[in-house]
Formats: sequence, structure tokens, C-alpha cells
Amino acid sequence: MSRMRRAVVGAILVAVPVAYGGFVWQSRGARDGAMLFDQVLRRVSERFVDTVDATALYEKAARGLIAQLNDPYTTLYSPKEFAAFTQGTNGRYAGVGMQIEDIKGNITVNRVFPNTPAAGAGIAEGDRIVMIDSASTRGWIVDSVSSKLKGEPGTKVRVRFQRLGVPDPINAVFTRATIHIPAVPFVTMLESGIGYIPVQGFNETSAAETIRGIQKLQGEGMKSLILDLRGNPGGILDEAFVMSNLFLPKGKEILSYRGRADMNQQFVSEQDPMVPTMPLVVLVDDGSASASEIVAGALQDHDRAVIIGTTSFGKGLVQSVFRLDGGYALKMTTAKWFTPSGRSIQRPRKFVNGRFVEEEAPDSMETDSARRARPAFRSDAGRVIYGGGGITPDVSVRPDTLTSLEQKAARQIAGKVQEAYTTLAQYAEELRPQVTSPDFKVLPAWRQEYFRRITAAKVPVDSATFFAAPRYVDRLIANRVAKAAFGDSTVARRQFAEDPQVQKAVELLRRGGTQRDLFTKIGSTTAVAPTRRP
Repeated sequence: MSRMRRAVVGAILVAVPVAYGGFVWQSRGARDGAMLFDQVLRRVSERFVDTVDATALYEKAARGLIAQLNDPYTTLYSPKEFAAFTQGTNGRYAGVGMQIEDIKGNITVNRVFPNTPAAGAGIAEGDRIVMIDSASTRGWIVDSVSSKLKGEPGTKVRVRFQRLGVPDPINAVFTRATIHIPAVPFVTMLESGIGYIPVQGFNETSAAETIRGIQKLQGEGMKSLILDLRGNPGGILDEAFVMSNLFLPKGKEILSYRGRADMNQQFVSEQDPMVPTMPLVVLVDDGSASASEIVAGALQDHDRAVIIGTTSFGKGLVQSVFRLDGGYALKMTTAKWFTPSGRSIQRPRKFVNGRFVEEEAPDSMETDSARRARPAFRSDAGRVIYGGGGITPDVSVRPDTLTSLEQKAARQIAGKVQEAYTTLAQYAEELRPQVTSPDFKVLPAWRQEYFRRITAAKVPVDSATFFAAPRYVDRLIANRVAKAAFGDSTVARRQFAEDPQVQKAVELLRRGGTQRDLFTKIGSTTAVAPTRRP
């Protein structure tokens, strides 16, 4: 493990015991506060009218202390919560291989991962989970169902499903297995030798999956690359460093931390890049956060990628995880991070009553004058880049939006979304044998039949609205049929035609043979006086 990786693991991932009283006894005021708390706890334990659990009181007091910090990213994890957190960062868990959601009070399968117990049992999207191990799931929330489905590898769980149109329930006995949640669900080649890699999160395998994706696309003749970080909420920062180093030369700064003295660190790339000069575009949106912003910010500052999309989320805070006694863990904000040019990406916002309150409107498509009002910095080549919250793209492109008629159709279908969802999933399975090419067209007869079926299922959509929104309806049908017949990569490839951000990236990469060409094509400015690097 390189020195950079060791430092990050130590700062971010490794659970470090916190000595009891390490900060409590630093001042007279703190000593008095600790004494007061101990006295109150002792009196409550000894004299309160009802018996109390002292351990539970301590935990509640600790959670109360954390709540007073008013920081949504600082959290005390119970042993069970910490296990779930660890699962989220390593990309693996022991379960049955289903993704579930609550659709109007029904816990519904919305994805079945391939090569898992659920896939082997023939579980389908749209199936409702009605019972787990003889316990009805009526009134349960998603987290409760998810917790029951997970367990030790090799153990069994009995699940009952209800499938729309099938009168009898479906009973399944699963043997739990280790499930891998891919960070890179697929890679694909677009036109003109343009590769496309979507990265959905930063778990322990994200960089390795990206490397495999690059190797696969290079074998297919890739000449340029779109790295899609839209909707990527972040994750393990170490993986962001490794991913940045795939494109940046050795010795380039990736980011720096600034907090208390022992948290001030600078991190640089320590390996030769895998893809040193290939033209690169990175897609971001307001769902791109934390580790995603580290990658996008480093590549933008060093002029290694053109950033396209909308302004990112703006999470520039570092959390460290500290293991505590009894299996508990404390995840706590310990520093802020800055891009190589010195930009803090943290967006100004307050956390009030469990919700973020923006101090500035997060206008992803701000005017040129509003953008120029932000603090300006310089990239390595002297291009002006902007701070002040999130990664501001070099080229701002709005995502595709629905027309008013399409929005009306969507609202009506949402009136009974479970029935519409399951009806379409079943119809897509019937249509699958008719589809022989990934470039199939939705036939008018398919639209007519889908309308007949959802109205029979009592979905409250009227004929005039439904048939006045053919683009929206055809997209629903096409996506479901493409997924059933060819998988997620085909769905994404078909959606690219109506994705203005991807289309802008393709247009730019088609016209530019080098990274410098890309910046020339977008007309990057160097006319604004930059803010000095701190």
C-alpha cells in the first residue's frame, strides 16, 4: 500500500479508539460539566420512580451531545448501524440480492441483481414482499424488511411474495450469500471510439472496477472517454484518490485537508497514470457529492478533463470514523477539503430541524454575472474556475425535462404506480421474444396495449392525456423492454439519444482529438482576475 493510501486509510477509514475523557478533562469548565452529568445520572439511577437502564441513558446522552453539534454528517453508530455502514463502504453484504422500495405502503422489488439467490428463484421486479419468516410485512418500512433479509452467509430466510395477476402467493426459501453491489454497473462504447463509464458510488472496489472498464474499452478501440459521476453521492475518499491518479501524472496534488493541526494534510498522485492523455469529459450534477467532487475538482484544476452538466452538491467536509467500546463507532466531521487550486467546495448551507436550508439558492444554471460573482481561481493552464460551493461545470447543460402534458401523464400514472409498474414489467417480458435488435422501435400497437392493460388495472389515466404524451410513454415502454431483453447497458445506451449532457459530451469529443482541443472548442476563458491560492 502506498504512503498516500496508508495516510488516507488512517485518517478516514480505520477505526481509532477514543480514550475516555480525552477532551473532557481539558478545562475546569469541562470537569464541572462532567461532574454535573455524573451526579444527575447517579440520582436518576438511584431515585427515579421507575427503573431505568443506565446504559441506555448514556447512549441517549451521547446522541444528545452529537445533536447539539448540528452537523448532519456527525453520527453515533450502534453496533448494528455500524455494520450497515461498513457494508455500504465495502460494496458487499450477505443477503438475497434484491433492491426494494416502498410503493404506497407495499415493499416492492425494484431490482434483482444477477447471479444471486433472488435471481435464481425467479423473483421479478414488481413483486411485493408480504411475509418474512412467518411475520407479515404490513406496515413495515424498507429498512426493517432489508434488515430481515440480511444475515450471515449460508443461513436461510423464508419470504412470501405477491405478484400482480397471479392469485396464489409465491413462497421462496433463500440461502443468504455474499452479494456484491457494483460501483460500475456496465461500460459501453458509443460512436467515434468514445467510451462511457458510469460510476455510481465509491466503495472499496470502485477504482478496480473502473480500471477493468478502461481495459475493456481500450480493447474495443476507445479513443476518448466519458466518466459519468452524475448521482454519485461519494463514499471512500481513498478510492477517489486512486481514480484521480488513473488520469493525473505522478506528483500532482489531488486535494488537501484543513482542520485542526493534526488533520492538515496534502495528498498527491504517486503512480504513473493509466490514461495520461486520452481526451476526457466528466459529467456531474447536483447529486454528485464528496468523493465525486474530489475527482471532478482535481481533474478540472489540472486541466485533465472538461466538466459538463450542472453544479455539483457541494460537500467539502471530511469525516473520520472512530471505533468505540461495545461495537459502537463515531463518524465525525474533522476537516474541510480543498481542490489543488485552493477551492473549498463546501456549499453554504444550514441544517435546521433535520433538513438542509440553503443560504444561497443552488442554481445549477446560474447566469454568467452570478458565476463571475463567485470567487475565481486558476487552473494549471490559467483557465478561470470558480469556487463558492460545488464544482461548477466548464459547460453547463440542463438535464432533459418533461413537457407539461408529459408531467400530467406521469402524475396520473403515479396514482397507482405499483399497478402501472408491475403491468409494464410483465408486458415487457411478453414483448421480449419479439425484440431482436437493441435499436428496436416502440410500435403504436404496444402503446395501445399498455394503455388497455393499465386501465384494466384501474390506473387513473385518461386516454387523451396518455396518447398526448407519446414520447414519455414510449420511453417507459422502451426502457422496460430493453432491460428485459438486453440489460441495463442497452437501456443506458438508448437513453443517451435523449440525454443532452451525454450528447454535448459526445459532440465535444467528436470534434476534439486532444484534451487541449476540447478546451479550445469550449472557449475556456482566462480573463477574470483569480483569487490567490491560500
